[in-house]
Amino acid sequence: MHLEPFIYLVDVSHDRALVAWGAFWFQQSETSSRWNIVDDQQLHQLAGRHTCIGASAETFGDSRVEVSDHSGRVVAEARTSDQCWVWVEGLQSDTEYRYEVTVDGEPWAAGERWDWVPAAEGGYGLAPAGRSYDCRFRTHPEPTAPSRPVRFAAFGDYGVGIKSDSESSRRQRRIAEVLERVVADHDVRFVLSLGDNIYRGERGQVDDESGGEDDDWYSSYFQPYRYVLAQVPVYPAVGNHDTTDTEGSDDRAQLEDNFHIATRFAESSDGSSLRPGLFYRVRYGRDVELVCVDTSQADPDEHVHRFFQDPCHLDWLRDIFTEPRVRWRIPFSHHPVYCAGPSHGNDAEMLETLVPLFDRGGVRLVLAGHEHNFQISSVDGRTFVVSGAGGNLREEHPKGFTEAHTQAWTGQAHLLLVELNDRQATLTPVSGLMEDGSLHLMTAVAPDNETVNPPFVITA
Repeated sequence: MHLEPFIYLVDVSHDRALVAWGAFWFQQSETSSRWNIVDDQQLHQLAGRHTCIGASAETFGDSRVEVSDHSGRVVAEARTSDQCWVWVEGLQSDTEYRYEVTVDGEPWAAGERWDWVPAAEGGYGLAPAGRSYDCRFRTHPEPTAPSRPVRFAAFGDYGVGIKSDSESSRRQRRIAEVLERVVADHDVRFVLSLGDNIYRGERGQVDDESGGEDDDWYSSYFQPYRYVLAQVPVYPAVGNHDTTDTEGSDDRAQLEDNFHIATRFAESSDGSSLRPGLFYRVRYGRDVELVCVDTSQADPDEHVHRFFQDPCHLDWLRDIFTEPRVRWRIPFSHHPVYCAGPSHGNDAEMLETLVPLFDRGGVRLVLAGHEHNFQISSVDGRTFVVSGAGGNLREEHPKGFTEAHTQAWTGQAHLLLVELNDRQATLTPVSGLMEDGSLHLMTAVAPDNETVNPPFVITA
């Protein structure tokens, strides 16, 4: 047996941070040197536990998180013996810190880590990888402070898993490497997940499980983005593969647990609208507001087709979009409003219900996933982006350019790098890394097949 500990920065605000930790267990094969992850259903028998990671995970012992400033002085700490996460309070805004997790007096996840890496005998497997955690973060600006230029990354439809040596797995690894680079070298402060965080089984057919157990999330989320997760928060949206929209089982409870939804977005009139559904907002200084919209199908007994049509959620959305305008109020969701295909078209229900709210709220930029390519559309002075190829990819040519008001598209795996300042938003799709480690910017094509070079610029 091998226990591999994990650390992650779940969330951060202008004055506090949510730090969590967990572990996955592996058992060596009886017929080879390869390691296999222990399924949650076997966890109690082999490790004496029922959970690996997440808000409800069983404790690993008496735990402490210490946060230090640039000089190494401990400026805040939090302790727990009942759970595997803590809020660390009393931090300064827009300030860089380092942190350390100890459990029963011993550093957690210190030293060289074991990752899922190329194996000598071919394929991929668990092995010492020559890497270690760099546990640091930067707090957000004060809510009333003018936001300095900020960069973030956005992508969806990534959760294909990296256990197998399949093309979809290679795409997810490649975009994960891009994400590490933009966090390390381009001051990315947070990540927006645009949904489909985990698919039913891996595209490489490693197993046929859904995302309803901790061990399902190792390959699709915690391992691919391991070192990024220790430094920046991820703000999630719910995709059709995270629910019963497409899958046979609803993974929503596991998604809420692994993203610590209840802890981060406690239901309130101004901050979120949950149970069921995932609607919340995040403020970054005075000038940036992110609004998560749950576009998945509601439960049959909810008497509405989509969660955003539920009267409670709709009232919450109306309140948000009628508040005084923010320079960059950015709704994000899984399903796109406008889509040229090839598999999906414009969303009539979103056009009817949400676009009038975007008009009222002064929205200039809307982000989504779902279609497994890149698309950018401009309608009535508003830019709509589809970025749904973080692991899954659809290369077929779209047909609905006119209906979707498409400016450009391309069928390549990518993430979207977004930079906001007081004058403009700059959108740069990135498809990989060059040999020297620089970003490989992804070109697109217009409907008339003319090449369109990034970045795409939106004026505030």
